[in-house]
Amino acid sequence: MNTQDLKALIRNVPNFPKPGIVYRDITTLLQSPQGFEAVIHTFVERYQQKNIQIDAVAGIESRGFIYASVCAYALHLPLILIRKKGKLPALTLSHDYELEYGENTLEMHTDALSKGAGILLMDDLLATGGTALAACKLIEKAQGHVVEIATMIELKFLRGRERLAPIPVFSQIVYEEE
Repeated sequence: MNTQDLKALIRNVPNFPKPGIVYRDITTLLQSPQGFEAVIHTFVERYQQKNIQIDAVAGIESRGFIYASVCAYALHLPLILIRKKGKLPALTLSHDYELEYGENTLEMHTDALSKGAGILLMDDLLATGGTALAACKLIEKAQGHVVEIATMIELKFLRGRERLAPIPVFSQIVYEEE
């Protein structure tokens, strides 16, 4: 499947979650076995062939878990869950960050990664880059480093990639404008 075929599987929901926003709903792509398989195949093939040391795959709650878990399995790597505050049962590291409408906190278990570990960070969508940047800071607190950020969708017009530089970003589907 090419990018246009994948884009056709994504439902556009106007005025959600607020007026003027077009929400890119991935649930319709996930309902297509061929579409989901194509997305996973692209990620797995990229990271099997890419000449970078990846020690673990981290997924950002909640839709990042979908891609990170399948890719970690296929790449035979550990999976790290980066969750919202209060969702993990053991000792955690946390990182507070600001959103357009307030604050949030991400957490990860203190024993989730080894010192110096190279992490592939995955999420479903890159918009402003705020959540991904917070996850990167959290991984740095744990003495790891993000080798690349992988997303299925990137809203390029919101300039999240620029905010995350110099960390490389790979996105399968890029929307140039709203």
